[in-house]
Amino acid sequence: MSAEAVRSVSSEKGVSEDGRGEKGSGGKGLSGKGLKAGSVGLIGAVVIGVSCIAPAYTLTAALGPTVAEVGVHLPAIFLVGFIPMLLVALGYRELNNAMPDAGTSFTWASRAFGPWIGWMGGWGLISATIIVLSNLAAVAVDFFYLMLAQLTGNSGLADLSANLPLNIATTLVFIALACWISYRGMETTKTFQYVLVAFQLLVLGWFAVAAFSHVANGTAFDATAITPDWFNPFAVGSFTAFAAGVSLSIFIYWGWDVTLTMNEETKNPEKTPGRAATVTVVVIVVIYMTVALATLAFAGVGETGLGAGNPDNQASIFAVLAGPVMGPFAILMSLAILSSSAASLQSTFVSPARTLLSMGHYRALPKKFGRISPVHKSPSYATIASAVAAAAFYIITRTVSENALWDTITALGMMICFYYGITALACVWYFRAEAFRGIRAFLFKFLAPLVGGVVLLVMFVKTAYDSMDPAYGSGSNVGGLGLVFILGMGVLLLGVVLMFIMYKVQPAFFKGQVLAKSSQVFDPDV
Repeated sequence: MSAEAVRSVSSEKGVSEDGRGEKGSGGKGLSGKGLKAGSVGLIGAVVIGVSCIAPAYTLTAALGPTVAEVGVHLPAIFLVGFIPMLLVALGYRELNNAMPDAGTSFTWASRAFGPWIGWMGGWGLISATIIVLSNLAAVAVDFFYLMLAQLTGNSGLADLSANLPLNIATTLVFIALACWISYRGMETTKTFQYVLVAFQLLVLGWFAVAAFSHVANGTAFDATAITPDWFNPFAVGSFTAFAAGVSLSIFIYWGWDVTLTMNEETKNPEKTPGRAATVTVVVIVVIYMTVALATLAFAGVGETGLGAGNPDNQASIFAVLAGPVMGPFAILMSLAILSSSAASLQSTFVSPARTLLSMGHYRALPKKFGRISPVHKSPSYATIASAVAAAAFYIITRTVSENALWDTITALGMMICFYYGITALACVWYFRAEAFRGIRAFLFKFLAPLVGGVVLLVMFVKTAYDSMDPAYGSGSNVGGLGLVFILGMGVLLLGVVLMFIMYKVQPAFFKGQVLAKSSQVFDPDV
C-alpha cells in the first residue's frame, strides 16, 4: 500500500499516518499506532487465521473429550459450535469496516459501551491468548520429543517431556523462538506460516483419506457407518452434555479473530480482515468435519482399544490413531502436530500483542505497552510482555499441578464466550441507529451478532455453573468448588482488580477522555 493510500484510508477513518488522532476527520476517536500498513493480503490473513486455530493440534486434543460428551453426534456439535462463530464473525466484520483498529474487542467494546466494559473485553482476549500460548508451547514440546523418539527409534526420548526441569526449559525455548519471529513483524510471520500451515493441512488430508480407505477395505478398527443422526444436535442425551460439547467446539474454532487484530497491517483494512475472518471460519469447519467423520468411521466411539471414546486416548487421539491409520508414515502426523502447535504458538502472539499495544496507546495500560519497534514496525514491548506472561503462567501452573494447567485450558471456553459475546453485542449497540435501515444492516449489524452474542453469553453462564461441580474437568476442587470454575472466574476477577488499579493510575481513559463512546474524539495529548 502506498503512503498516499495509507493517508487516504487513515483520513476516512479518523486515523492519521503518524498515529495521532485527527479531530474533525469523522469523529471516530481512533488513531494509528505506527504498525506497518499493507503488509498482509487476504490469503496471508487467512493462512495466519488457520494457523492460529491450529487444526492439527486442536483436533488431536479436542476430538476425544468431545466424543466422551456427545458420542457419534460429534459432527452435529461441530456444526452447532460453528453457527455462533460465524454469526459473531459477521458482527466483527461490520465493526472492522467501521473502525479498523488493532485493539478489536477492547476498542470496539469501549466505543460501544464505554471504557469499563471495553477494558474487560480486552482482558478476556489477552488472558485467553496468554493461557493458550503456554499450552501450545507445552504441546509442541511433547511432540518434539515424540518426534525425536520416532526418528531415532529410541522410545525413551519421548519420556523426556515428563522430566519437569527439561520440559520447562524446552518450553521456554519454544516461547522465545515464537516471540522472536513475531517481534520481526507480519512479513516474517506470514512467510513462516505458509510452510507450516500447508504441511499440517496436507497431513490431515492424508489421514482422512487413509482412514476412509481402511473403512472401505474392511481393515478399520471399528468401522462405523455414517448416518444422518450424527448431524442431529437434538439427539444428544442431555443439555449438560450438549452444553459441554458446544463449549469444547467453540474452543476449537477460537482464533479466527486474529485476522481482525492485523487490520492496521492489512491491505484494504476496512474489507480484508472481515473477509479473512469469514473465510477462515468456513475453511476450518470443512477441515474439522472431514477429519471428524474419518475418525469416527475408522475408530467408532467405543471406550476400549482404539475407540475414540476410550479415556486413555483422549489426551491425543492422533498419537493413538496415526500408526494404525497411516502406517509407516505416522511420523508425519507427529510432525504435523508439532508444526501446528509451533505455528499457532507464533501466530497467537499477534492477538495479545496488538491488544496490549492498543490498550497502551489509548492509555488503558502504561504507555510502554504502546511502543513500536522502529525497525520491524511491530509491537515491541507488548510482544515481549506476552511471552514473559505466557512463560510465567506455564512455569507456575506446571510446577504446582499438571491438573491446574489442563483445567485452565478447559476454563478457556468461558473466557472465549465472555469476550466474543461482549464484542458481538457491542456491534448490535454501536449500530443500533442504523440497524433497521435495510435488510443487509438488519441481518449483519443486528440479527447475526445479537443471536451469536446471546448464545455465547448463555454458554458462558451455563459453563460457569456446570464447572462449579468438582467432577468437571480433571475432578480437582478447592473447598468443594471445581478447579475449572475457580480458575476461570479467578482470571476474570484478576482482570477486575487490575482494571481498578489502572483507574487509579491512569484515570483519563476510564473517564472517557481518551477513547470515548459514540462520536467523541480521541485526544492523544491527554
